Amino acid sequence: MSPKDINSILGEDLEAVKELIHNRLSSQVGLLKQINQGLLANPGKLLRPSLCLFMARACGKPNEYSRLFAAAVEMLHNSTLLHDDVADESDTRRGVPTVMSTHGPVPAVLVGDFWLARTLDLLQESEHTEWGLRAFAKTLTDLSEGEMLQQEKAFSGNISEEDYFKIIYCKTASLFELSCTAAAKSVDAPPEFFSAASDYGKAVGMAYQIKDDILDYDGFDLGKPVGVDLQEGKITLPLLGALKGASNADEIRQMVLDIPSNPQNRQLIADFVKISGGVQYAQEVLRDYVSKAIEALSKLPPSKERDYLEQFALLNEIRTK
Repeated sequence: MSPKDINSILGEDLEAVKELIHNRLSSQVGLLKQINQGLLANPGKLLRPSLCLFMARACGKPNEYSRLFAAAVEMLHNSTLLHDDVADESDTRRGVPTVMSTHGPVPAVLVGDFWLARTLDLLQESEHTEWGLRAFAKTLTDLSEGEMLQQEKAFSGNISEEDYFKIIYCKTASLFELSCTAAAKSVDAPPEFFSAASDYGKAVGMAYQIKDDILDYDGFDLGKPVGVDLQEGKITLPLLGALKGASNADEIRQMVLDIPSNPQNRQLIADFVKISGGVQYAQEVLRDYVSKAIEALSKLPPSKERDYLEQFALLNEIRTK
């Protein structure tokens, strides 16, 4: 299911979300207006608001609060990306220069703060304001803690699978979960539907991030600019899987630590992961999360939207970017 397919299926609902985001980010400050226009011209895949709208349809009848929550989820997501680009000193995102690279860290942080403030303001207009503020605050806390735990573990060499799963839940799956629970809340879904939305969002978000981590290794064989995680000292699931039972596990972990001074270690570690079945191990875990996502959907009534959500979960097994 391509972005074009999603736009076609969601139609006016997704267009209304885009318009809502545009309107909420208006400003009379010239520089802020200029930067926002650039960001809005390159919105990315809009996966999270799309999931929100699909889940709202799967759980009931979408309404203005469904679109409001979808817009708020995307605005929260982008506010954190602006901050992440500063923390990571990223030059590009979505194929274009970051605000960080074109205007510097201070404007990037301030624009991120602006998007976050507008998100909170938007939540005030929902009939579920109290729930929304708590849910979005919880997710923002998760995102922050996930980033801090990743920073703590980077180039430490001692990350465990438990650490890894906590990081990817906090940094990725928590926002997917919010997208789906906000959708269920917006249509006043019954408790069993809300629980299904939560379980689906969490599982599909974990699968999505695991797939990204697999692609970071797969690309070594495709000549793509990959190995970014290793370059940043991050040990992800393919490597963790390869390390299981390896007699030279301590040596490999040390090689990760030595990457800044020995960049050739990236390819050596990638070869180790391939030979030791690390990618296959991660793929098995990925398939397990996809199965959990589809199982969660079985608690919702049959519908085209439920089928689309299942397709999105399955797409994580085959997507190449």
